[in-house]
Amino acid sequence: MRIATLLNYSTDPSEAATQARDLEAAGVDMIWIPEAYGFDAVSLLGFLAATTNTVGLGSGILNTYSRTPATLAQTAAGLDALSGGRFTLGLGASGPQVIEGFHGVPYTMPLTRLSEIIEICRMAWKREPLSYNGKVFTLPMPPGEGTGLGKALKIINHPVREDIPIYVASLGARSVEETAATANGWLPFMVYPERMERVWGDAVQAGLARRDPALGDLDVVAGGLVAIGDDAAQYREWARPMAALYIGGMGAKGKNFYNDLCCRYGFADEAEAVQDAYLDGRRDEAMAALPDELIENTTLCGDEAYVVDRLAAYKEAGVTSLNVSPVGGDPAYVLGRLRELAEHA
Repeated sequence: MRIATLLNYSTDPSEAATQARDLEAAGVDMIWIPEAYGFDAVSLLGFLAATTNTVGLGSGILNTYSRTPATLAQTAAGLDALSGGRFTLGLGASGPQVIEGFHGVPYTMPLTRLSEIIEICRMAWKREPLSYNGKVFTLPMPPGEGTGLGKALKIINHPVREDIPIYVASLGARSVEETAATANGWLPFMVYPERMERVWGDAVQAGLARRDPALGDLDVVAGGLVAIGDDAAQYREWARPMAALYIGGMGAKGKNFYNDLCCRYGFADEAEAVQDAYLDGRRDEAMAALPDELIENTTLCGDEAYVVDRLAAYKEAGVTSLNVSPVGGDPAYVLGRLRELAEHA
């Protein structure tokens, strides 16, 4: 298994660079930089590209509404050049509250939009003129719109790679199927390994059946908090605030993908209780309503034997890259030890 981690946005880029170099020295394979509605991910990724040497760098994730397909292609090609071919373009649709609230863009046709962006990016990296007639995007703009002067242009620079990896954050059955069919990697969230097959098995298999063999194997990236030691089980509780935020607050009633996921794991009553409490401002009650089973099995916090068992569960579920957040110790040391355990799992 490859080892990946997420490095939060930092107001101190030198601190971020030091952390990244320490993680690189510990053998971490990939560092993901989130964006959400904080600082943009691209600026920090560019800085890290210049201050690291071997570790992979990925956007985790750029949303598919706030940048045009061509801008996403330019950004990925630029970061791939700066890093010497170490960049992975992580994409996701985000959600209506962020897209319509923060960006002021209608949250429409998310799956079609994502599929067309992937096609257009791959055209751009091959330096094909961007002539595209889709349901969401038409390049150049069609007659009767704009000035009528648009031309089908190809990217000026020669990208380092024409096959920059694209990873997709998806949860719903249709989007997971499309991810398995067309993307290089999949970034599911809040993964309970023993229940992945129940929730996503049919969708993944349907997508793999349509997959172009040239894409290679689908890299499945999942994990959670990780702490290793005799007293490390206590750190599972650190997952509660984030889990409550996503299950309870990341979306309105009936429009929360993470709440839906919790229901599909078999915790429908608990998911409803978490959301009711969270939306009512009762955050502590929301965290307390989260089932212990969910918290335990979406983290890797425990003694070495326990962590080895969890690594086996992730491997059995088809996870090929662990994306974990180290707690309870020096991050580079924790991830270095995890890498050693993963090599023997």
